[in-house]
Amino acid sequence: MSKEPTIKVIYNSACPVCDAGISSQKKKSASCNVNWQDVHLDHELAKNIGADVEFVRKRLHAIDENGNLKVGFEAFILIWENSPSDKWKAKISKVPILRQVLGIIYNAFAWCLYTWNRALKHW
Repeated sequence: MSKEPTIKVIYNSACPVCDAGISSQKKKSASCNVNWQDVHLDHELAKNIGADVEFVRKRLHAIDENGNLKVGFEAFILIWENSPSDKWKAKISKVPILRQVLGIIYNAFAWCLYTWNRALKHW
């Protein structure tokens, strides 16, 4: 009997960088119970988490096993916690000052990536 997915990850496949990252993560997490959901293919996913599509395109979103929404770098930590080969990344990323710094770096990178995708009309 298969186990129900423990987390949901909402990503945007229209961004080539995001799609490549998620594809790689899917391969590493093939044995994990993750429900991968693509907002580019289903805009209703954004409404399901109380957001608009553009907000979801700007940052990675994930919902933990308790229904808590994680956005941006916090979503990555959740994915890594649920991937046997990446648990070490989650542990390191949770170190207090490092967590804040990595969150700032993620936000800057996400903004640049979103701006680049909009300029190239990926959606």
